[in-house]
Amino acid sequence: MDDAMSKQSIEQPLRAALDRDLAALKDEVLQMGVMTAEAIARAMESLLNRDTVLAQKVVANDDAINAKRFDIEEESLSLIATQQPAASDLRAVVAAMNMVGDLERMGDHAAGIATIVLRMEVEEQIEIPPGLTLMFEKVSEMLKQALNAYAQEDAAMAPRVAAMDDEIDEIYTKLFRGLMEFISAHPQMTTGGLYLLFAGHNFERIADRSTNLAERVVFLGSGRMQELNPESDEAGLN
Repeated sequence: MDDAMSKQSIEQPLRAALDRDLAALKDEVLQMGVMTAEAIARAMESLLNRDTVLAQKVVANDDAINAKRFDIEEESLSLIATQQPAASDLRAVVAAMNMVGDLERMGDHAAGIATIVLRMEVEEQIEIPPGLTLMFEKVSEMLKQALNAYAQEDAAMAPRVAAMDDEIDEIYTKLFRGLMEFISAHPQMTTGGLYLLFAGHNFERIADRSTNLAERVVFLGSGRMQELNPESDEAGLN
């Protein structure tokens, strides 16, 4: 009896410490999600307003998103090494490490859009197609819902997040066709048209990576790796 009580007295503080570390890890991932969402919004703002100063800030701030990823990965590895998490706890750590990789790539895509703004500075002024603005709005909502699903550990939300990716793919397809028709009719504006197409492609890839986040939420709850939208990665370009 004494041995059992002694073991319990040791295990309870260890469990509490692990729970605190896991909660802190989740908070760090969510903070990185906010950083990424802000980068995407600022990239779009810079594109709409042809704001090269803001675009430069988005590109420069990408280093902070990259650093955040590495910090979280180091914390995750340290937690595994020192806390010896059980299976469900280990899933939480692995999910976090995978998610920050996708968030970091989303930050790269935001920086890519901002870079387009800088390159378009001396290019012809082409009106932003409504489809591009719609893609941004849908992508932003998709990322928000994916992060909410993670925060609440609600796997039931994951398929709904993935379904939004299909909508974004459809918008991108229409955007692609529209811009190609525009370029065909206005060959002198080919460069600017292609830049807007590249911006749309970056938004499409952000949507794919938001689907990856939703898949990690499913893994977090069940331990199953499940592709929620397998066609997306096959159709998209890295």
